[in-house]
Amino acid sequence: MTKKVVTRTDGNQYVPYEKRTGNESIVYFTRDLSAAGLLKIYDKVATTLTGRVGVKLHTGEQHGPNIIPRPWVQELLEKRLPEAHIIETNTYYAGDRYTTEQHRKTLEVNGWTFAPVDILDEDSTMMLPVKGGKWFREMSVGNHLENYDSFLALTHFKGHTQGGFGGSNKNIGIGCADGRIGKAMIHTTPGQPNQWDIAKEEFMERMTESCKATIDRFAGHIAYINVMRNMSVSCDCEGVAAQPVVTPNVGITASLDILAVDQASVDLVYAMKEQDHHDLVERIESRHGLRQLTYMQELGMGNSKYVLIDLDHDGQRITPADAIKDVVPFSK
Repeated sequence: MTKKVVTRTDGNQYVPYEKRTGNESIVYFTRDLSAAGLLKIYDKVATTLTGRVGVKLHTGEQHGPNIIPRPWVQELLEKRLPEAHIIETNTYYAGDRYTTEQHRKTLEVNGWTFAPVDILDEDSTMMLPVKGGKWFREMSVGNHLENYDSFLALTHFKGHTQGGFGGSNKNIGIGCADGRIGKAMIHTTPGQPNQWDIAKEEFMERMTESCKATIDRFAGHIAYINVMRNMSVSCDCEGVAAQPVVTPNVGITASLDILAVDQASVDLVYAMKEQDHHDLVERIESRHGLRQLTYMQELGMGNSKYVLIDLDHDGQRITPADAIKDVVPFSK
């Protein structure tokens, strides 16, 4: 991991590549938004995943339109990870996944029936240490997490009402914290029970510290894939109420470095024409979501600089601008 560095803390300010410091990590990229594309990019990061593998993805509220297509995930598991479990946790908000019973029903409605789904906090919780955090010394997660040897973050990259964007950091930081204790620790402060009142930068930092607890637990046996498709400004937790998608589909990124994969995904969005990325960039900056990236770097979770490898063109090194030059705008 990288050394801690001091970076800007204003999460509404995008840091251009040339102003970043530190080493470079490898990020793989494909434009192939299909089961075949997912298999191709998975193979580039699969070597670290051994033993019992938990695949963390957002399975969505009932009938949610934007989640990663189930057939893609099914093919990945059947062909590459036949013994893996999909892993999830219950939600902090009241909805279709608030209780384990509701969650199981929603999984059935949404078609997540082709593989075992482990609701990590179904039985109890456990505490993981947060090394170097300023808000937490430990984080409460679903105790089933201890049953896994390796972790694959299979993330639908999109906007988020509170986080600005939801990448691998959010998928793990919120998604592994249990529904009653851990998520409350992230969303609220003592004496302030309203999850929407927490300061923007503070929320990003709390979420990131929660994520760090989990990735430290799986250090050396964790990989990250971001699927940049159907990128509404809304999270999949909004289900059918999500805002319409107006940002072009991009492709899939993957890395063994969580900061690099989220940073590259954000860079791909920023590389678009203004009319194509306006809504998503506004959502990211208005929520100060870029603080996720700078705080990950401060905590030594990875590198904000990276080499982007184009799997569609013989592994050439490309820029985000190269990657998105042929994206097809949505009709608005």
